Amino acid sequence: MFEKVSKVSYALKAMFDENSAGAILFSLKENSHRTEYLLLHHTLGHWDFPKGNIEAGEDDIDTARREIYEETGISDIEFVKGFVSKIEYYFRRSEKLVHKQVIFYMARTNTRKIIISSEHDGYAWTEYDTAINQLTYKSAKDLLKKAKKFLDQNGQMVN
Repeated sequence: MFEKVSKVSYALKAMFDENSAGAILFSLKENSHRTEYLLLHHTLGHWDFPKGNIEAGEDDIDTARREIYEETGISDIEFVKGFVSKIEYYFRRSEKLVHKQVIFYMARTNTRKIIISSEHDGYAWTEYDTAINQLTYKSAKDLLKKAKKFLDQNGQMVN
């Protein structure tokens, strides 16, 4: 009469995919011309890069550009040619398991003034050594390592 459902099949039924895009935003410090990365402090307590869900009719770049603006107020960005990286992770929302995939680009800006969104309660422009320690999640730290290596090897060529 009742179908026996295994925990694995239940988890698969309760899981859904979410696709997002964002960017590692950097700027050159005025006096020293050293690279600084923008980190956002979320109201939930973690430090991360600007990112958000891809909306209907958007591609990854459109989403990254929109999210940067919505989360920071910055509109003058130039994407770095050739850098793209994907991270994946799982989290729970209510009773459902979410499989999240985030495509990250790298972008340069000359704007240092930030207008943070309601999702955030702080921000920091930091050099690499500080940023790598300040980021909360390993996936974000790995992403920053990859971005720094790319910049060191290829320079800051932008589109």
